[in-house]
Amino acid sequence: MEGGKDAGIRRGLGSYFRLLGAFGRFSLNREMAFRGNFLMKVLLEVVWLGILLLFFHTIFRNTSRIEGWNEYQYLFFLGCYYALEGLIETLFLENCVEFGELVRTGNLDFFLLKPIDEQFLLSFRHIDWSTAPKILIGGALMGFGLWELAEPVTLARLGGFLVALASGIAMAYSFLLMLASTAIWMVRNQSLMELWWLFSSLMRYPRDIYEEPWAVLIQKVFTFLLPALLVVSVPAEAMVRILEPAILGWTICAGFMMLLASRWVFRKAIRSYRSASS
Repeated sequence: MEGGKDAGIRRGLGSYFRLLGAFGRFSLNREMAFRGNFLMKVLLEVVWLGILLLFFHTIFRNTSRIEGWNEYQYLFFLGCYYALEGLIETLFLENCVEFGELVRTGNLDFFLLKPIDEQFLLSFRHIDWSTAPKILIGGALMGFGLWELAEPVTLARLGGFLVALASGIAMAYSFLLMLASTAIWMVRNQSLMELWWLFSSLMRYPRDIYEEPWAVLIQKVFTFLLPALLVVSVPAEAMVRILEPAILGWTICAGFMMLLASRWVFRKAIRSYRSASS
């Protein structure tokens, strides 16, 4: 009996992976139908990265460290941010931004009728391949930063980095999903979606810069209440600096708790939804 149940679970998971592959192929075909637009979006991402790198290079020409981060440690941090942001934008951002439109038009009904988990379907239905190069570029920046630092990559460092990165992705996705879910009650929630850009702006800088007396409250709030400062800082610190085990443990716990919270908010929102036909 248990064996049959396990086989059913494996078949269920396999169907989700196959569906994700189908979403990816469909989204890529859609992008390739307008190749000029696709290439322009990729070019703009590369130009933006070039401006960002020039900005930080200019800063490090006039100082050797920023709150304890040297140039190549910060380059690794920047690559980590760019890769994580690229992953979120590729998989989730467009889907969450369009969630309100589905509610407003009543098209959400069609998704809720599908024989599959609604959160999975609404989170992954479109994949934005034009932002996927950011993941590769971010990985290249991290690799270059590690090369210049010439520090050994131990299994402990790599393991801490991967676990913290997975937790950071979970936190970013969960916050985005909770914001999108508010569309069920508010219908037009564009102003609340602006909070995502605040969240991502906080991700962009190391948490160490908020250790000044005037910013301690900001650091505490966005470390323990809404842990935006952990999303990129902790994975980067785990690889190129000395990371306290306690903050790594809190990052893992925060990622898990935010996943549970976002699932609860999403399910509550769906139960509150009144279809277009009602």
